[in-house]
Order: sequence, then C-alpha cells, then structure tokens
Amino acid sequence: MKHRIETATELGQISEEIRQEHKGFHEWDSVSSRRDHQTILQILIDGRDCEAVDIEGQPLPTLVYLAREKRPQFHHNFKAGAMNALTRLSSRISNGKIILNVDCDMYSNNSDAVRDALCFFMDEEQSHNVAYVQCPQSFCNPTKNDIYSSNLSVIHEVELAGLDSNGGPCYIGTGCFHRRDTLCGKKYSQEFNPERKAFMGLAPTTLLQSLVQHKRWSEGNLQIFLSEYCPYLYGHKKIPLKLQLGYSIYSFWAVNSFATLYYVSVPSLCLLRGIALFPKISSLWIVPFAYAFFANRAYSLGEFLWVGGTIKGLWHDQRMWVFKRTTSYLFGFTDNILKLVGFSKSAFVITTKVAEEDASQRFEQEVMEFGVSSPMFTVLATLALLNLFSFTGGLKRVVLDMQNEVLDQFAVQIILCGCVVLINLPVYQGLFFRKDLGKMPSSITYRSVVFALLAYTIAAC
Repeated sequence: MKHRIETATELGQISEEIRQEHKGFHEWDSVSSRRDHQTILQILIDGRDCEAVDIEGQPLPTLVYLAREKRPQFHHNFKAGAMNALTRLSSRISNGKIILNVDCDMYSNNSDAVRDALCFFMDEEQSHNVAYVQCPQSFCNPTKNDIYSSNLSVIHEVELAGLDSNGGPCYIGTGCFHRRDTLCGKKYSQEFNPERKAFMGLAPTTLLQSLVQHKRWSEGNLQIFLSEYCPYLYGHKKIPLKLQLGYSIYSFWAVNSFATLYYVSVPSLCLLRGIALFPKISSLWIVPFAYAFFANRAYSLGEFLWVGGTIKGLWHDQRMWVFKRTTSYLFGFTDNILKLVGFSKSAFVITTKVAEEDASQRFEQEVMEFGVSSPMFTVLATLALLNLFSFTGGLKRVVLDMQNEVLDQFAVQIILCGCVVLINLPVYQGLFFRKDLGKMPSSITYRSVVFALLAYTIAAC
C-alpha cells in the first residue's frame, strides 16, 4: 500500500492498473465534476474476508473508499450530509445498530471506549432512553497552561455534565456513538467522560487557527438557533425547558460578542470623553458591581481549578474568551446575517492543524503566534491600543487631579481599561517588541494604530 501511495503521488494520478482493480476509481471516469456526481462507494479491504491479511498473516481492518453524492442544485449540508453518507456506508459494511463518528484528525486513545459505550446501550433499565453516547472532544497537544484555551475543560466537566443531568448533552460533532435509529429522531442521549479520554485530536497551535475554529463553531450554533431546529421551537414539548436553555448557551455564543465589545470599547471611549458610567467608589451603589465582579472571578477560579486547570491557565482562558468574543463570534454573527439577507453562501472553513517548526517551538514555549494578516487581528490590535490610550489618559487625569475627584468618579473605568491592557500584553509584544516570524505583520500594526488614534481623537475632542 505504501508503494502504491508513493507511485500515485509521483504520477499525480491513480495508475490505470489500480483503476481496473477498484470499481470506485473507475466510476470517476464518467464524472464531469467533483461537485456533481453520484455516490461512489468501494470496499477496498473487507475485514470480514479471511484472506484479507498483511504480509505477516495478520488480519487487516476494513478499508472503504467513499465519495458522497454531490449535486449543484442541492446543498450537501456539511457534517449532516457526511452523517447520512456514514449511515449508508455502515449499511454496506455490517448494517450494525451502532455508528461511531469521529473527526478525521482524531484517534482512539482508549481501547475500552467501545465496550464502555455499549454498556449504556445495553443497560436493561435505561437503554431505551439512550440514543447516543457523547464523549468529550479532547486534544493531545495543548501546553501546560493551555495558551489558546483549547481543552474546553469547563465545558466538558461542568456544562456537558449539567446537560446530561437535565436530559442529555448536545451532539458536539465528533467522538459520538449513535444508534442507527438516533439519526431518525430518537430523542435522549448520554454523556460519557472516562478518566482516560476515549478519543484524542490535535488542538490549534496558532491564534488564528483557534479564532477561525471558534468562528465556525459559533456561526454553526447560531445557524441552528435561527433555523427550524431552534431549541425553543423544535424542542417545544419534546425536551424540558431547562435543557432548551442549556442548549441555547452555545447558540448565543455569537450574540455574546456585542456585550463584550461594549465592555472593551465604550468604557474606554467614555473615559477619554470624561463620562462616568459607574457609581463613585465612595458610594454604596458600587457594592453590587464589586460583588458581581469578585463573586464571578472567585467562582471561575474555583471551577477552573476543580477541573484540573492552573491559575495561569485561567488567565489564558479569560484572555481567549475576550479575543474570541471580539473577533470569532463577531465575524460569525456577521456572516450569519449576510447569509440571511442573501449576500453570501454557507462555507465550511477547515482549521489547519499543521504548523512550521519555528511556530511549533513558540507554541511549546507558550508564546502567542500571530504571523499572518487577518481582519481579526486588526480588530484585536485596535481594541488593545484604544484601551492602552484610554488607560494612559485616565492615569494622567488622576495624577493631575489634586482633589482626588477623578479617581473617585472614574476608578471603575480605569480598572476595567487596566484589565483589558493586561489581557492584551501579548498583542502589544507582537505589535512593537517581537522580531520573530510570529509577530504581528506590519500592515496590521499600521492599520490598528491609525484606527485607534482616530477613535482616540474623536472621543477626546
């Protein structure tokens, strides 16, 4: 097989000899376009065949070639279409009642995963309520402090477990054992999170990869909410209200971008303008704001440490949530609106997981990787510089104020700008101090400085 692959790579095509052996390749001869063809399905190695062995006489696993049907007049429906193809493929191989779905970049990490999943399906008392068993999406390559917050530990350990206790977790697109009739409408599910992860994959190793991945996720979740399959419409009287609310957390990822954008831009602009948005620190009305802030931070810290994270990891997690909400989720929301009004079509952007050696070394050292030009980086850098200007301007006001009235009136806004500045320290380093290939491109630096100075000038006038 290795020799055949190398030969095909050198020739740039499948040799005629191999085409004659396999009907699947031969069917491509009558196809006019890769976007317009019938289903092409060929079992290359049948694991049920006693003669399917390697050179050492060991049984070979089943190997199947599949090109699912594509027609220009019908949308292929991304992963939903892939699941349909997987169901058809399963019927040709074994017609088994259980179908495992994993992404192409994931591998089995636990030999007991299949047996453990079957325990749910074969339970004498509850099996009739289990439509699929969802394993967490785990990664093998995050750094110690998870610089890009790829592990999603809180989601897996806390949120999916909470959904499980309220009726069942949502299908997350990979690492899932489905009953065949699940895909025809059976309603309940089970979350399975063993100590040894069932399946492992590769997490993004650059900032842009992570942002693009979350842009795709948030966009898809919002598409579901705006479709006929909205949890509140399709789930009405089918699943409990608390489960509908649980699913909506992910549906509103894209919408959450506006709240975060407000907190990282409006307070800083108002600080430059001299407009106070929060009560004075000498007023009792500051107590609810202080309680909300410290209670939320304390809860987040306890939750993050409980799932095995580190304090530095929590800081990275908070930074990434700000970055994702001001870029990925904003772009995901915008793309959804453009599709609704007919200005663009749905597209599936694959997250690249391959990185250069230098970039991989910086990833291992937990140095944030920029390196390429992207509108997302322009937004990040502009917001970072705007808050830096506002924070500096606020401190200047405090220093020049002899009666401490400015500090009393604007303390909360200055602290908020200071927190945003601390979160964006890697951005400032990438803009002005780093010399490696992972720094911000010069074009991003120029644009963001111009935009930030323009906003500063307008707000300060």
